[in-house]
Amino acid sequence: MAITNQINQPLVSIITPTYNRPEYLKVALSSAVRQTYQNIEIIVSDNCSPQNPESIIESFEDSRIRFFRNQSNLGMFANTMNAFKKARGKYVACLLDDDIWEEDFLAKLVPALEENADLALAFCDHYVVKADGTINVAATQKCSDFYKRTNLKEGTYQPFYKLSLVDRAVSSATAALIRKEIIDWDSIPQEVGGSWDIYLNYLCCRSGLGAYYYPAKLTRYREHEQTETMQSGRRNFQAKIRKAKADLFCYEQFMQDEQLKELYPYFQKKWGEVSTNLGIGLMRGENLREARIRFWDSLKKHFSLRTIAALILSFTPPKIAAKF
Repeated sequence: MAITNQINQPLVSIITPTYNRPEYLKVALSSAVRQTYQNIEIIVSDNCSPQNPESIIESFEDSRIRFFRNQSNLGMFANTMNAFKKARGKYVACLLDDDIWEEDFLAKLVPALEENADLALAFCDHYVVKADGTINVAATQKCSDFYKRTNLKEGTYQPFYKLSLVDRAVSSATAALIRKEIIDWDSIPQEVGGSWDIYLNYLCCRSGLGAYYYPAKLTRYREHEQTETMQSGRRNFQAKIRKAKADLFCYEQFMQDEQLKELYPYFQKKWGEVSTNLGIGLMRGENLREARIRFWDSLKKHFSLRTIAALILSFTPPKIAAKF
């Protein structure tokens, strides 16, 4: 019966790009192989980690895992997109190497997509966990509130531009299952970088199809020092610059799309905020001239006391300005 059920289920491709997180990778893959929905393939794409994780893959003794290892580090974006392009399933979902899925993540989301061909994706809420894997209750609630999922009703949303691109309720990198055929994976520009998930949401919206929300926390997002979000803080100005440039590219694309015309004011405000973030990253790297250009650009789009303060500080000596 189990074999029959698996044959009758559509194939789901689980995408796991990884780099230098062997212990987290073990946990992530364990949550994938334990899915109650069985007809899956797990594509692990290693970005030339110092320690080859092949032995970890072999330890699972699971033929559903397909392992690939790059001969050199291609960067996060290329490694992730290459993994998506290897997918053979009807549906794809990203399980990052430091995240965890509940056992029924796929079992809860696949049926909605199977029952309604007018859906681009199905998504859910998620927990926030600490580096050691324990649930951070306060951070979880804050995240659900911030991304407008706390009071979001179960059901289909079509169109879902605002839900996805303004409220950011949909998390393609953490808690969503996507109909693979609606995306031209070769057309995603490399400039989206680490913001590939936002751009993927955009492409799903543009398909004209809807999104289904299942109101439960079915995945676990891990917060730790190696995440891009944490690295883009004060300690790593290069990561801050990288993240800001990727976000700017996305917002510029959104503001060129006539279908998003009603949302232009929001995107313009966000563009201004992100331009300021880029300026601050440049200032922390002591590139004050370029930072000032970014602050001026930001003020043209969105007035902000934070931007003005940063602009003023950019005229102080580099060592002082870098402390902003």
